[in-house]
Amino acid sequence: MASFDIVSKIDLQKIDNAINTAEKELVNRYDLKDAECSIELDKKGKIVKISANQDMALSSIIDIILSKFSKQQLDVRSLDLSKEFRSSGKLVLQDLPIKEGLDKETAKKVVSFIKDTKLKVQASIMDDQIRVTAKQIDDLQNTMSAVRGHDFDVPLQFDNMRS
Repeated sequence: MASFDIVSKIDLQKIDNAINTAEKELVNRYDLKDAECSIELDKKGKIVKISANQDMALSSIIDIILSKFSKQQLDVRSLDLSKEFRSSGKLVLQDLPIKEGLDKETAKKVVSFIKDTKLKVQASIMDDQIRVTAKQIDDLQNTMSAVRGHDFDVPLQFDNMRS
């Protein structure tokens, strides 16, 4: 039986590079010179911490980070932008958690989508990944192309292709 895994992984080194280049641009930006801005990557907690003294500067920093993610070929959907900013004294703070792994809801959506394609494959959820098995590799490749063509709001990769 041929199989592959659907996973949602991130490359922490690429994220570190993107944050470092964003910090360098932050120093050189004229409109953010007096904004007391900072960007920090917490590798252990997988959180990008941003601070600025005004809302507009905070949104500019987020735009810089997203552009640096794109230049590093990182999917911007791996950052959770849904959290609101919070005020702390004279600074505005925002934490951007880095999403890694498939949560149960997304995994269920992917499995039901694969079952709806009517391909001769079996999909099962294993922790934070999905294992897809079939008798023929062609069915697996058709499943990959179908999953690539659908948006699940998380970056998906295909791993461990076995025949």
